[in-house]
Amino acid sequence: MDEKDWDAIRILYEEKNITRAAERLYISQPALTYRFKNLEKSFGTSLFFKIKGGIEFTPEGVHLAEYAEEMIDKLQKTKDYMLNMQDEVRGTLRLGVSSNFAQYRLPKILKKFSTNYPNVQFNVNTGWSTDIMKLLDSSSVQLGILRGNYDWYGMKTLLHKERLCIISKKEIDMQHLPDLPFINYKTDSSLKNLINGWWHDRFTEPPLVIMETDRQETSKEMVKNDLGVAILPEICLQPSDNLFTQGLSYKNGEPVFRNTWLMYNEDSLQLATVKRFIDFLNENHNL
Repeated sequence: MDEKDWDAIRILYEEKNITRAAERLYISQPALTYRFKNLEKSFGTSLFFKIKGGIEFTPEGVHLAEYAEEMIDKLQKTKDYMLNMQDEVRGTLRLGVSSNFAQYRLPKILKKFSTNYPNVQFNVNTGWSTDIMKLLDSSSVQLGILRGNYDWYGMKTLLHKERLCIISKKEIDMQHLPDLPFINYKTDSSLKNLINGWWHDRFTEPPLVIMETDRQETSKEMVKNDLGVAILPEICLQPSDNLFTQGLSYKNGEPVFRNTWLMYNEDSLQLATVKRFIDFLNENHNL
């Protein structure tokens, strides 16, 4: 087996579908099928079998997929350390970043960092913080930027904290909030729990939810058109939105903050690219 075989079996194991795996690998389906037939011939066993809508891996196939994942990880770490042995800061920085931070803060950070270190490339995965946590746990990324509070056995640094706000087109009386049309959106459990915790602290009745949107930006656009109110983190709000915003506080007066954390394994500090990026973030957290 070589690197291409490892990558092919890893992607097929993720997709459980030959057609989708071939699309991700940018090769034809017959070519991918031929590659796997050769692998099965080489190992003298079946790696998977067809089921309705896709394929299922045999125990031997699962073992080989786990081996492939391990080898890919070892190869990437070897490449990282080999590049780190050179004097110049160069290589690929693998980042997992929460969607909101990626949208509103990350582009400026990467632009400035790449100006200082032009020989560093970026491999960025974005998504809900729960997804980024999984990437960290599997060592698929070297650094994770997550929003909310998560248990982590490695290094953890507070990058940023922001307040949650109620937004509306017109000024509102917070006491009447349960009677106003409320616009919800899909988000990770951390933010959802934070919002629910504040609501239960302030009100005995549930919000009057009239819309369930898939994104925070969609909810904000609905509010901008005076269709209801919503609760958003400050990072999502711009002066050009022309909205009324009120910072949330608990009954005891404590503001409702959402934290953004930088997480990584201490071993990663041996890589110059990772260490420089961490130092850069700590020096430029207000970008």
